[in-house]
Amino acid sequence: MAEAPRAEFGVIGGSGFYEMPGLADARAHAVETPYGTPSSAVTVGSLDGQRVAFIARHGEGHHILPEELPSRANVYALKSLGVTRILAVSAVGSLREEIRPLDAVVPDQVIDRTTGRPSTFFGGGAVAHVGFADPFCPTVSSALADAAEAAGVKVHRGGTLVVINGPAFSSRAESHLHRQRDADIIGMTTLPEAKLAREAECCYASLCFATDYDVWRPGEEDVSGSLVVQNLNKNAARAREAVLAAVGALAGQPRTCGCGDALAHALITAPERVPPATRQRLGVIVSRYWGAAGEGA
Repeated sequence: MAEAPRAEFGVIGGSGFYEMPGLADARAHAVETPYGTPSSAVTVGSLDGQRVAFIARHGEGHHILPEELPSRANVYALKSLGVTRILAVSAVGSLREEIRPLDAVVPDQVIDRTTGRPSTFFGGGAVAHVGFADPFCPTVSSALADAAEAAGVKVHRGGTLVVINGPAFSSRAESHLHRQRDADIIGMTTLPEAKLAREAECCYASLCFATDYDVWRPGEEDVSGSLVVQNLNKNAARAREAVLAAVGALAGQPRTCGCGDALAHALITAPERVPPATRQRLGVIVSRYWGAAGEGA
């Protein structure tokens, strides 16, 4: 099977965002990784000379639960194609009065309430501790916010996203608790995706579209799958427009954010002490620091 072409930008589409129209010469490629098969074939195409790789997070036809997502395979696949910046799109619930359904939020903080999800490429004899104080790339975040506003979306810049396991939505008590913890929006998929992108030294930011008020707001319809889909469909075209515009705005901009050096001071285990099978599995994640698999082993 022919190797997929290289790409600089990666796009991960969430609920309602299953394809990437607007890319020229787009072709789907099956990409295998040491962490399994990605959620979908990776579609690679061109946008004004920029190569973009797209993955449908929940697969074609939306058949993958949030807790079943092969996030390591998704991020590794993009990294293996040369991607340095990942733009993600997600559906979320609003925990604040001022964040209305159909608004977008570009968060700058996250609270992890997930359990049981593999959240690192490391292990098996290799230890790394990346910094995650600021989980989202400020440069990509700003580009997404600017592009969404230009597409006619009401955008909230910054905010805290709390990520839960799902697939059930919150109880009313949980929804109020998240509000007390100063969370602004709630979703199910940004983690471990953002942590893995940091380990892969990829810039990562998320454009989150509010579809509902979760279950905390008196007199408001409780969140449901049908409500989420209904509001997602209303914003789908603007979401794609915003992502394409953000890619165009970022093209040619140097990476000055620090995301590209996340592993520089994070690798703890000396490479000669890492089992060969683990070095092989880590592959492109560590090749910049430890060389290609097998070198110096």
